[in-house]
Amino acid sequence: MQQQDGMPGQGTRDARESELSTEGHHPVSDTEVREMVAADRQRKFARWPLLGGGLLMLVLLAAIAIELHSRGVAEERLAASTTRSAVLDVAVTRPKQQVHPLPLVLPADTQAYIDTPIYARTDGYIKKWYTDIGAQVHKGEVLAVIEEPELDQQVDQARSNLATAQANLYIARITAERYTKLVVKNAVSKQGTDQAVSNLKAQISNLAAAKANLRRLEQLQSYETIYAPFSGVITQRNIDIGSLIQAGNSNTPGSQLFHLDAINELRLYVPLPEVYVSAIHIGEQVPVTSDAYPNELFHGTIVRTSDSINLTTRTLNVEVDVNNRDHKLLPGQYAFVHFGIPAAKGAMLLPSNTLLFRTHGLRVGVVKDGRVQLVPIKIGRDYGAQVEVISGLSPSDQVILNPSDSLAQGERVRIVKGFAE
Repeated sequence: MQQQDGMPGQGTRDARESELSTEGHHPVSDTEVREMVAADRQRKFARWPLLGGGLLMLVLLAAIAIELHSRGVAEERLAASTTRSAVLDVAVTRPKQQVHPLPLVLPADTQAYIDTPIYARTDGYIKKWYTDIGAQVHKGEVLAVIEEPELDQQVDQARSNLATAQANLYIARITAERYTKLVVKNAVSKQGTDQAVSNLKAQISNLAAAKANLRRLEQLQSYETIYAPFSGVITQRNIDIGSLIQAGNSNTPGSQLFHLDAINELRLYVPLPEVYVSAIHIGEQVPVTSDAYPNELFHGTIVRTSDSINLTTRTLNVEVDVNNRDHKLLPGQYAFVHFGIPAAKGAMLLPSNTLLFRTHGLRVGVVKDGRVQLVPIKIGRDYGAQVEVISGLSPSDQVILNPSDSLAQGERVRIVKGFAE
């Protein structure tokens, strides 16, 4: 039977049989033909792994090339960044001429112009008090009354003793006058006359002593009424009706009756650092402010100083008096005195954050031709955020702000635009 057209392997088989017949071989069997077709197929399929391996090799080589290129670009970028980082970016400022006086603000202790406690000079009980804390009193106004019956009785007794002394003096004077007249006529003895005259003198002394004792007791009795020694404000009242009062002073606990302050004028004591002593003058007007009145300005006058530097704080105690007729400021209130410190001749101002403290002294970093020059300077007054430079700089110098401690002489720097002052 003949195979139908289109059977698989028919063309290959016919071609193989024809080839073998041409070569002079005997006809092959179907088995041999199938084996030869299978071998041809195996040879064809063996080529595919080789082609896949070649493609994979090409992909790997492309990936390696891309990675090498990326590394090269990264190295170039790193080299450029390192080059840029080698030059330090800095902000600079220029020294400023000190034209106007700089304000120096110092805290002050506020005290009443007159500040005094009021004590009793006699013992007794409080009979009545008339003023309480916050009361405005005038000089001579009665504040309280003390009741002391024992003292009143002593005054009555002293008045009786005075009357007795006056009577004795009257009799002694008459007796002495009589004896003096009779001794001339030898009607009395000389000794009797001397005794009469001596008794007269003794009675005169007794009368003087009685008067002095009465005045003393009356003076003590006058202390039963407590008067205001000056015009001011009662800031403390430590008594009430029936309170037992003992004559005393500041060393006697609980003996203070009232505390009186004169606040129409206040004293402000300011500890002024010794470096500014030459900048203030007696009679100079200075502004005064208080946190209690942030938008208000008070006017003070420098009236005196201690003329001595405190050895502990190295400050000069300065008194500034402030008119306080409206009683806005109160004793003990925190206040600030604003002094104007005139500029030293040729001095310039520089921010404090430009200073470098080195082994050989104070330095600042100045940028010249793109490099750092560590310039020694001499400073005068220290204003906190700014310092006064006496020598070492010129107004055209570009001084580095916030320099690092590692800043070195000759180091390359780059001024950052927008940060220069």
